[in-house]
Amino acid sequence: MGGGCPLGFASLSLLSAGHPPSPSAPFPEGQVDSLLSIISSQRERFRARNQELEGENRMMQHTVHALQSELDNLRADNIKLYEKIKFLQSYPGRGSSRDDTELRYSSQYEERLDPFSSFSRKERQRKYLSLSPWDKATLSMGRLILSNKTARTIAFFYTLLLHCLVFLVLYKTAWSESVGRDCAAFCAKKFADHLHKFHENGDGADMWQ
Repeated sequence: MGGGCPLGFASLSLLSAGHPPSPSAPFPEGQVDSLLSIISSQRERFRARNQELEGENRMMQHTVHALQSELDNLRADNIKLYEKIKFLQSYPGRGSSRDDTELRYSSQYEERLDPFSSFSRKERQRKYLSLSPWDKATLSMGRLILSNKTARTIAFFYTLLLHCLVFLVLYKTAWSESVGRDCAAFCAKKFADHLHKFHENGDGADMWQ
């Protein structure tokens, strides 16, 4: 086996260099055994490494689950502690000042007391998912405008400008129509006056004689 290894490495180098051996010249038996032993050893190393990585993955998943469970337990304990603090603060003479820790768990405590909060949140999410794309875009735009002072200011002046532009166009259209009617009435009156004067002077009768 030791004498066949150099031949195996030479064959591997020929294969990697793009010069496969001729099919008419089969490998010697010792060289084939050497190649099989090399491939088998590599397969065993890969299998061992794969098993090692799978074990590490299982350990990491177990650690993540344990940490998540511990985090949930700590959150539940903190909410219970906040409940006790709130109970003690209900006695007369106790200060009502709150620190950041109490404020952090205040909302969680209130949600825990309200059995409909999670249901309402799920219903809102379900309603939002059932909306059409343009309704979602309109809702997102409305939330953006209402939640940002700059966006609210821009939307206000933009709406005001559009209304002023519409009123200006309507006023110009109405004024143009009014001027047109006045001009037509003025021209008709002048023409009627001209015809009246023309017939009074008798020019019309002379013209037809």
